[in-house]
Formats: sequence, C-alpha cells, structure tokens
Amino acid sequence: MNAGDRKKVMSRVKRIAGQVEGVRRMLEADRYCIEILHQVAAVRSALDSLGIELLSKHLECCVVGHGGKDTHECARPMTNERLLAEVKQALSQFLK
Repeated sequence: MNAGDRKKVMSRVKRIAGQVEGVRRMLEADRYCIEILHQVAAVRSALDSLGIELLSKHLECCVVGHGGKDTHECARPMTNERLLAEVKQALSQFLK
C-alpha cells in the first residue's frame, strides 16, 4: 500500500475509533438501547467498508501486482498459489 492509501486508511481507522468511543460514552450515559444499536450498526458498516478497501488494495498490490514496487515485503516470497490460499482464508474470515 502506498503512502497516500495508507493515510486514507489510517484516517478511516481513526474515524471508526471515534465511533467506538461514542458507543462507550452512550453506554456510560445510559442512552436508550435502540440508539446504541444504531451506532453499533454504523460501526459495523464502517468496519466492513474498511475491510473491503484493505482487501481490494491487497489484491491490487500483492496479488495482481505481485512482484511490483507496491508489493508488501511479506507477499514477495509467496507463490501465486499461496497468495490465492491466503485470500481465500481472509475472505472466509471476513464473511463470517
């Protein structure tokens, strides 16, 4: 992942952390359960979007672009078969 993509992802993670902190504050303030559940749903949606973005970047940089300048050092020594197995495992975990 290049520096620009990393900056965008980090910004998203910070936003999600703020949402989670908001849930904590809502619980401490004894807010109505349905309001908290709406916020939890928003956090889950944000995490899903983050996961999709990370998976997309991994596919671009490390799988399709394997061996290119943006390939992460962990992916460089892997075979195409190993990369595919890793993506399948990640998708399995992500879609649970």
